[in-house]
Amino acid sequence: MMHVVLAFEDNRLVGDLFGQFDQNLALIEQRIGVDAVARGNQVTIRGSKSGCEQAKLTLEALYARLQKGHEVHPGDVDGAIRMAEAAEAQLELPTIEQPKSRLAFAQISTRRKTLIARTPTQDAYIRAMDRCDLTFGVGPAGTGKTYLAVAYAAALLERGEIDRMILSRPAVEAGERLGFLPGDMKEKVDPYLRPLYDGLSDMMSPEKLERGLESGMIEVAPLAFMRGRTLSNAVVVLDEAQNTTSMQMKMFLTRLGENSKMIVTGDPSQVDLPPGQMSGLREALKILNGVEGVSTVRFSETDVVRHELVARIVHAYDEEGRRRSEAREAAKQEEKQEETVNERK
Repeated sequence: MMHVVLAFEDNRLVGDLFGQFDQNLALIEQRIGVDAVARGNQVTIRGSKSGCEQAKLTLEALYARLQKGHEVHPGDVDGAIRMAEAAEAQLELPTIEQPKSRLAFAQISTRRKTLIARTPTQDAYIRAMDRCDLTFGVGPAGTGKTYLAVAYAAALLERGEIDRMILSRPAVEAGERLGFLPGDMKEKVDPYLRPLYDGLSDMMSPEKLERGLESGMIEVAPLAFMRGRTLSNAVVVLDEAQNTTSMQMKMFLTRLGENSKMIVTGDPSQVDLPPGQMSGLREALKILNGVEGVSTVRFSETDVVRHELVARIVHAYDEEGRRRSEAREAAKQEEKQEETVNERK
């Protein structure tokens, strides 16, 4: 058992750092397993050496966020804890020379909003989008794959590094029927693209978003509209890519033009294609593995940043999927054994 005393110079920020009724400290205590007692602008942390180090990293990272003018919400505290846990584990390795007091969070900034990575995988994802021309972000719902991709595209557009951004989704039916919906084609397809609009509206003012959509600088369109185009000086985001066919995925990927980036997101476990049809995302991940300029970032249930219940739901479904897979494999083995016995007879 050890204790650490931290003091923060700016008293104006301490209230936001500790949270209303010290709720942020309570979350740190619960998640890391330490005791944190605040007095004035100081906080005393008691617990294991590892726990104290993680709590220290967490509070220092949140304080640095407040110093930059950003707010701290419970989700930010949760994200800082995750990053601190990962950083503290890495810093135990002898090859890491970075001081333990430093936590480098990758971030995406626009005039309207700044997003800071909340998990190590999100951190790797943001850095991969910066580094590579084609980035795959794959994993379960709630991990921020699409939201971060849209935010990244908006940030590049705002900085003038690209001329336009194009957000796309395959309009694949998941139990619904497009033909039965009222309205023209745009009205039928817009609900499928709504998550992309939602991400944009968080990153840009309504006036700027409307102007961008009207001028064509921002385009939100079904995947079918990409055929025959060469997309230069653009960031192109393909969401729900698990619902592309092999031909659609190849068509999309070959649209990449000069000074452009592509970000492809999806969950390979949630395919809505007809039975027996190969997912273009699964195939692309296999074919492009190891290709220079292509990065694949895989999210897991531990990266879910929505309500904590979502992580438990994802885990439950993954466990059921594993049980079914094991049952199918056992059935196949049993069939093979029966065939072998029959052949011997």
